[in-house]
Amino acid sequence: MNKFLCCTLVLLDISIKWTIQDDSPPKYPHYDPGTSRQLLCDQCPPGSYVKQHCTATSPTQCAPCPDQYYAEEWNSNDECQYCSAVCKELQYIKQECTSTQKRICECVEGRYLELEFCLKHKECPPGFGVAQPGTPESDTVCKRCPEGFFSNETSSKAACLKHTNCSALGFKIALKGNAVRDNVCQENTDTTPQKCGIDVTLCEEALFRFAVPTQLTPNWLNILADSLPGTKVSTENIEKIKQRHSSQEQTFQLLKLWKQQNKEQDMVKKIIQDIDLCENSVLKHIGHHPNLTFEHLNTLMGSLPGKKVGKEDIERTMKLCQPTEQVLKLLNLWRIKNGDQDTIKGLMYGLKHLKTYHFPKRTIQSLKKVIKFLHRFTMYRLYQKLFLEMIGNQVKSVKVRCV
Repeated sequence: MNKFLCCTLVLLDISIKWTIQDDSPPKYPHYDPGTSRQLLCDQCPPGSYVKQHCTATSPTQCAPCPDQYYAEEWNSNDECQYCSAVCKELQYIKQECTSTQKRICECVEGRYLELEFCLKHKECPPGFGVAQPGTPESDTVCKRCPEGFFSNETSSKAACLKHTNCSALGFKIALKGNAVRDNVCQENTDTTPQKCGIDVTLCEEALFRFAVPTQLTPNWLNILADSLPGTKVSTENIEKIKQRHSSQEQTFQLLKLWKQQNKEQDMVKKIIQDIDLCENSVLKHIGHHPNLTFEHLNTLMGSLPGKKVGKEDIERTMKLCQPTEQVLKLLNLWRIKNGDQDTIKGLMYGLKHLKTYHFPKRTIQSLKKVIKFLHRFTMYRLYQKLFLEMIGNQVKSVKVRCV
């Protein structure tokens, strides 16, 4: 018979036998002195040990593990393993000893195991934040706060915090922050009256948001600036935008600055007019309810996902903004605090949860109308007008390269 065919049949026979016996207990070899034969005995299941080996006429006899002994797997042992682990100082029992598992000890909260000792998790000093929190098995990993972030405390849990955006709050920077302190903001002392300071409106956000690709290349902002028609945004202004704003906000700010610089162009005039009409419609819906109290605004902000707009921000907004602008300003702050998240999506999430609070129903209905309005075909027409007619295939090809 051909050797290859013979080997194949042998392997096939072994495979068939293994499949048939797959559900049977594992075996172990045992010499039977009564018959002087090598037998294959059944192993004992977890939680038991071999009390008596099998013979030519009788199967393996298993017995359960006694108290404080265990067997985790099928085995051919003459006795179970002893649960010898004793939890030391600053440890607690994470898993108690049973017949099928050993006792496991773990360091208490705030400590980790190192050479049989539970050591305290390292605390990150000011200027450093927690990059990886400590666990019962590993120490805290600290990382120096990057540009634009700070940590002013010694902590084993706190991450670096983003510097306060003073301009977004209607203030100016009195003392620039560094790795160990936040920006210090102060009120503008200019003779001109303070403004509410909504950097990007809901209508501009709905119009500009599509221009941000899923993945940004380092020079994305410069590519977009070069693709825009009319007067170009200067390199100096582009660098300022990069320094002051995060990725998505950079695109918003660039497009807004470009719009301002080209406001005398006929096509841009029409775009500005359409955006103004959109903003008037949004203000019309929200402006019907100017008498929202601090409690109402705090409830609205608390319903939104992610990082919350704090009470101090709400109080400052109520001081600087007209009542009809306060909701819009707070939504603007929420987007900036949450890495430039989609405001409309956040608002849709929040409105679902406001039903459980004593929040004015008319205001909820007005906010729903705003969401519906911004999702209407009007914004898509603006998108076509601005980016398909003016920029055309340039931005589309840029976006393809950046994704």
